[in-house]
Parts: sequence; C-alpha cells; structure tokens
Amino acid sequence: MTYSRAMTDPVAIPIVAFGPLYPYLDEALARSFVVHAVAADADPDALPPEVREARALVSFGSVGASAAIMDALPKLEMIGLFSVGYDKVDVDHARAKGIRVTNTPDVLTDDVADLAVGLLYATVRHIAANDRMVRAGDWARGVKLALCGRVTGKRIGILGLGRIGRAIARRLEPVAGEILYHSRRPVADTAYRYVADPLDFARASDVIIVATSGGPEAKGLVDAAMLDALGPEGMIVNIRRGSVIDEDALVAALAEKRIAGAGLDVFANEPHVPEALFAMDHVVLQPHQGSATVETRKAMADLVLANLDAWVSGRPLLTPVA
Repeated sequence: MTYSRAMTDPVAIPIVAFGPLYPYLDEALARSFVVHAVAADADPDALPPEVREARALVSFGSVGASAAIMDALPKLEMIGLFSVGYDKVDVDHARAKGIRVTNTPDVLTDDVADLAVGLLYATVRHIAANDRMVRAGDWARGVKLALCGRVTGKRIGILGLGRIGRAIARRLEPVAGEILYHSRRPVADTAYRYVADPLDFARASDVIIVATSGGPEAKGLVDAAMLDALGPEGMIVNIRRGSVIDEDALVAALAEKRIAGAGLDVFANEPHVPEALFAMDHVVLQPHQGSATVETRKAMADLVLANLDAWVSGRPLLTPVA
C-alpha cells in the first residue's frame, strides 16, 4: 500500500525523534519539521527548553512513549509510531492528555507472516544448526546430525488471530494437518478451530506461533504451565512481542528439553537475549527482523508521514489507536 504525502508549509513545527528511526524517515521528517533527536534512555526531566516545545513525537514501537516523556513535552499533540505494536505507549495517559497516537498496521503484515513461516521451517528442519555444522567442516568430517521433524501435517496453533495471525494461517493452510487458534474470544469469519482454554490449546498444538499483540493483559501469557502442555515434541515461534512469553520459563523448558525447540524474533529485554540460548542448537534466533525489508520499512515510514500530514492539515488521522 502506498501513501501519498504532501506536507503543508514546512513551518518550523518542532518534533521529537525519540530513539533511532530509519534513514528514509529521518530525511523526510527533516524536510518538513524541526527535528530534535532524543535518545530513548534520555532523562525526561533534563530535556532542554527547545525540545520541550515539540508538538509531535515519532518512535519505534519498541521504544514507544512513556507517561514521563509525555509530561516532559507540555505541547505534545501527537505520537506517531513506526510500528504496529503500541504496548510501549501509555495510551491511557495519552488519552487523558488529549494526545493522539497512530501506528502502522497492515503494511508490515505480509513480511512478519513470511518470517514466522521461515522461522517455523528453520526450527523444525534444524536449518540454522545444519548451516553451522556445514560451515564448521563437520559434514566433510563425516559428522551426522539426528534426523529432524517435518512441518507437513503438523497441528499449528496460532496464538492471536488478528491481521498477522490470519496471514500466517493462510500461508500454512496447504501444509498444516490442522490450524487452530486461541484468543480472548472467537474470531468471526474463520473456519479454524477455536480453543478457549490456553492449556487445552497448547496440548492440541504441535507448534505454537505467537502472533498476539503485547500489553499488560498478554504479559507472560505463555508461561511454564503452557509450555509443559505443549510438551517435549512441541515447538514455539514468536514474531510478535517478547513479553508474551515468560522468558525465564522458556529458557528453562528449552534447557531441560521439556519442549523441542523455538524460533524467536522478539525478546523480553531487547536487544539483550538470554545468553543461555546462544549454545542451544534447537533454538533459532533473529534480531527483531519481522518488518525489516526495504519495501515494508518504506511503507511504514510513508504511513507515519501520512499521519503527520493529516495531523498538520487538520484532517482525520489514517490509523489512530488513541
């Protein structure tokens, strides 16, 4: 999807680029606004006066916007997120202060779903471990790895059947033995089997793909009990939010082989990854790359810019969440 953008007169509207963004977006923002770059770990109470004049803030979803940074910017009117997830934004605080919040849904759905499927195959088929074995020369020396499983015929459980969850399910329909899902409530217009109890959902799945959004209600949803219900032959893939899985419980389950493997693109304390995972050949690790394609990052940036343009022009925002 392409969003046209025609910023109104680039009067010196001050905005904050909160944390690192993306070169294309940085350049476009600089053409239309007075941009103040603020580090994600900056002390909100120490911001200089010119930064406190900012009327908008743009950040990655992994940085978001806390109540403290909102309070430090008394003229703040809008937060533009360069992500679909907004669990790192204190949305209630934004609403109370009359600050609008936008995100970038839809434009990243396909790439995140593609990575989920790629991680599923990489985990089940031991692709990363086999690659390391070949590069180390072990294959040439006659070392043989244990046989892996297969994806075809597996019961694939989608945790969270939203836009991304549906896109993952559609990709896997031709090979899955069954696709089932768990969410807070049944989803209309789908033939996939709904399992209301999370433990029953885990027991019924060979693989769980975490596609649910984050936030307080989803924090630690995949806990030790759910991992035990998944069982020693089960695998888990997470491409959504690290906070959805109890990371300590996951590391323990993998170390003790209470589950068979994991494909992880997101973590609880990014960019820090539990070091115990590094030595595990039954784990595939990615540095939060779900939307990291040239095409999608540009589309995300264009949507951020289109929302800012609508805000400046007094038109309805394209993708508001608050």
